[in-house]
Amino acid sequence: MGYRIVVAGATGNVGREVLAILAEREFPIDELAAVASSRSQGTDVEIGDSGRTVKCQNIDNFDWAGWDMAIFAIGSEATAIHAPKAAAAGCVVIDNSSLYRMDPDVPLIVPEVNPDAIDGYKKRNIIANPNCSTAQMVVALKPIHDVAKITRVVVSTYQSVSGAGKSGMDELWNQTRQIFVGDEKDIQLFTKQIAFNVIPHIDKFLDDGSTKEEWKMVVETKKILDPKIKVTATCVRVPVFVGHSEAINIEMENELSAEDAQRILREAPGVVLHDKREDGGYITPVECVGDFATFVSRVREDPTIENGLNLWCVSDNLRKGAALNAVQIAELLGRRHLKKG
Repeated sequence: MGYRIVVAGATGNVGREVLAILAEREFPIDELAAVASSRSQGTDVEIGDSGRTVKCQNIDNFDWAGWDMAIFAIGSEATAIHAPKAAAAGCVVIDNSSLYRMDPDVPLIVPEVNPDAIDGYKKRNIIANPNCSTAQMVVALKPIHDVAKITRVVVSTYQSVSGAGKSGMDELWNQTRQIFVGDEKDIQLFTKQIAFNVIPHIDKFLDDGSTKEEWKMVVETKKILDPKIKVTATCVRVPVFVGHSEAINIEMENELSAEDAQRILREAPGVVLHDKREDGGYITPVECVGDFATFVSRVREDPTIENGLNLWCVSDNLRKGAALNAVQIAELLGRRHLKKG
């Protein structure tokens, strides 16, 4: 016996990726519903490369009763309307938006990092998926923290335009073409030209000068990994279609050599260590697209601080940063609680 699963936002980037991953991982499904806004009603939605399709339904009219889980990829405003309805009907919501992440009654889960926290889902019948840049970072930090106890993290991100949705990818494509043919650049979504440029600004500015994306990385890391860890982040949008990269500087309570860190990371769940210390001996965003793993390279000691390490972390943000993590949460929920598959 399998599950009755709903994918909300099935026609968007993350929603389509959720459907693909459900098929790839052979998630035990008895019935699958795809829902989105009224604009997408009646659209045939492909379930990955399975050759199967499902008709998209209008989320406004959807009856949540009798469904086991719903993976939401519809943004905070729509989630605020529909997630409580689904949860009240007994359908467990796995939410990709930022709406519930810092709610104390909602577990914020990365299965490789804090699986036990999922046991608190019954308070709201909602489970939160973290920010894409947070998810890959804590996967890399967790095995190091377990051994050496991380006290401080300084991270600079290099985030792809797919993190801003299809419109972000379209803007990079259009601006690149416009520059090559000599047309006037069309800037709509991003605050500055993104083609052949980098923008140190993701999400809204806060009163202290940081952005909300940077704030998310700070508070979510604390909630998922350890509230005592000090985190400071600078989040940058770069002209890459898919794949987030991060340069992470770690300060630890206990000494840990680069060689020992490599050994630990090599054995860590969800991590692929690719660190050859030679030309091309590291992973870049274009190489991680379509992969489930969080890749770690450039592991080295930081001689400027006591017990310091540097590393380079890359992952497909549409997968581990969103869709894959959501499906992994669904798998974890099934194993620990619903136990149908």
